[in-house]
Amino acid sequence: MKALIPLLLLAACGAQPAPEFFNAKRADVTRDGRQYTLYYTEKRVEVIRLGFAHRGEHDDIRANMIALIPEVTGCKLRDSSLTGDSGEMRGSIRCPRG
Repeated sequence: MKALIPLLLLAACGAQPAPEFFNAKRADVTRDGRQYTLYYTEKRVEVIRLGFAHRGEHDDIRANMIALIPEVTGCKLRDSSLTGDSGEMRGSIRCPRG
């Protein structure tokens, strides 16, 4: 029975949004063999990389994360608002009206 506890904890792991994204839309995307989860509202976005990354891969991962934002949300990232790293980043977005 005690051996099941770590397995249950691992099963509960996964991309969880920051509190500001609890009611946000969610999109799961695979790019270049990596999985990402995006949470977004009309004004903000959070991108989470799932899985391990080796040294030297982080610049490409970060570029992919940034590129996914307009593709998934249909909105433009406000570059100056971007915070985070190749594991998780958040930023403000501007969406077209209509």
